[in-house]
Amino acid sequence: MRIIKEGQVLKVRAIAGTYVVVLAWDFMPGQDAARDGLMGFAIERAELEGNTVVERYWMRGIKRFREKDRGLAPGTPVSSADHPVQSFLWADYTAQTGKTYRYKVVPVYGEPKLLELRSGHATSVRISTEKEYLLDPQQPNDKARHDVYFNRGVIGSQAYARRFDNRKPDRDNPRAEEMVWLSRGLFEALTGFIGLAQDGYSLRAAFYEFHYLPVAIELAKAHDRGALVEIVYDAESSYKAENEAVIAHSGLAERNCAFPRRTSTGIRHNKFMILFKGDDPVAVWTGSTNISDGGIFGHSNVGHIVWDRTVATAYNEYWKLLKADTAVGSLRGPARALSPLPAGKPGKGTIPLFSPRDGTQELTSLQWYADRMDEAKKVVCITLAFNLDKLFSDVIAKDNDVLRFIVKDDDLAADESIGVDRDVLFAAGGKLDAGALANFAQESGNPLNSNDYIHDKFMLVDPLDDDPLVITGSANFSRPSQRNNDENMLVIRGDTRVADIYFGEFMRIFDHHYARYLVAKLKAAGKADPDAGYLKTKTDEWLPPHLIPDGYKAKRRRYMLGD
Repeated sequence: MRIIKEGQVLKVRAIAGTYVVVLAWDFMPGQDAARDGLMGFAIERAELEGNTVVERYWMRGIKRFREKDRGLAPGTPVSSADHPVQSFLWADYTAQTGKTYRYKVVPVYGEPKLLELRSGHATSVRISTEKEYLLDPQQPNDKARHDVYFNRGVIGSQAYARRFDNRKPDRDNPRAEEMVWLSRGLFEALTGFIGLAQDGYSLRAAFYEFHYLPVAIELAKAHDRGALVEIVYDAESSYKAENEAVIAHSGLAERNCAFPRRTSTGIRHNKFMILFKGDDPVAVWTGSTNISDGGIFGHSNVGHIVWDRTVATAYNEYWKLLKADTAVGSLRGPARALSPLPAGKPGKGTIPLFSPRDGTQELTSLQWYADRMDEAKKVVCITLAFNLDKLFSDVIAKDNDVLRFIVKDDDLAADESIGVDRDVLFAAGGKLDAGALANFAQESGNPLNSNDYIHDKFMLVDPLDDDPLVITGSANFSRPSQRNNDENMLVIRGDTRVADIYFGEFMRIFDHHYARYLVAKLKAAGKADPDAGYLKTKTDEWLPPHLIPDGYKAKRRRYMLGD
């Protein structure tokens, strides 16, 4: 959902997903004088039931004035009314699904210990977060075209450090407090989708990593409820032993529910399930989430449900080929036939793309993805768990006004295209060590994964326009994913609800890691500044970079405001 409100002094836009609300604002034309002496902005959130306020408070952050509230423990959140946001963009990562909120953005002036909140200059915007329909008993499951579930994916965070004192999560207990917090609904949605399979239903699945016992047990329970359960699993890679141990321990082997895929070329990288009602395929669970403790609770991942019989039917035809253990060379042609590439931008709606599909000399599908990136007019967002292919770096290297946000599991220092254009913003996954920022706490590493932080595989093209493009699924944006791997992607055009959810989650992930990446870069260059986490005490120390017309901060503000 997207809402814009114009006040006498401020214009504010809110963009709501399921658990994230992004706010952007700017002064109205003719209000340049309102920037004089500006110290930042306070943000008040009220939760509403109808028109009744059930709670109201100032939103909090960690950045604060150094000389104010001395003695606070590192990482302590502080009120934005006392320590204002020194930006024109902010996001609420504590929002809950299916709630209505009113956000009031208030300009703040004065001195750190003598602040003036000018409520007469404030603008308020009311917005509702998107509901999660799968687990809502009042919503027929076949009415929600897309359900999207992101885990938190930030075990290395101030929030985890405060709440759990960086303790190691109990990986075998998905209902342990820290695991529920890390899941943020992903595990619950995954098992909830399996739970839809009763007598008269069927589930067909294809899994790469399939070694989280609690999920395997839920699949065995679905079989015992009378559902037909058939699982194609990777029986060739290093995960074979773990997969087969869990299949045996859960009882899926004795129930004859699991079928090995042994083709030796590439990797069997899918993570999807198809739900049947009777003989009709009605929905697909897909995304980047492996059935492992690390996939569900550790690094950043998404589970995406499509309620579309045409899409589900295509996945079923693809699944049949996987169950037959079709060799890669023989699979490419049928995969292309089941999911032909559109000529240029796809029509509105949702289409799947299956791999392997490209020959050894072809770059057809990867080039198609790069071309979609190249069509962006304002904003591109992309996540990368591994490498950045030259087809994409060539697009990123172009000097234009498109903001390109890239978040990756590790550094791209060797890629010379990053940083050529000032409108390219890159973040590598990371955490804060003790003392990295003076008023921030030590953060935990990720004990659940070797691929520590980013595992999503999605790209957003102009997500805030009226005709956004979302590409998401199991496939890394790489040549092996198109040539040799079992993969699936969804291409979704024109669905602003889906785009808003993905955009909010992307900005949550990007902003989290961007600050940590900059701290790490400065430290590596011998320019570490532990005081960088404090607010500035004078207007001209923080505001000017936001006012450079061609600077990325001004472009970001304009684009997110819809200007």
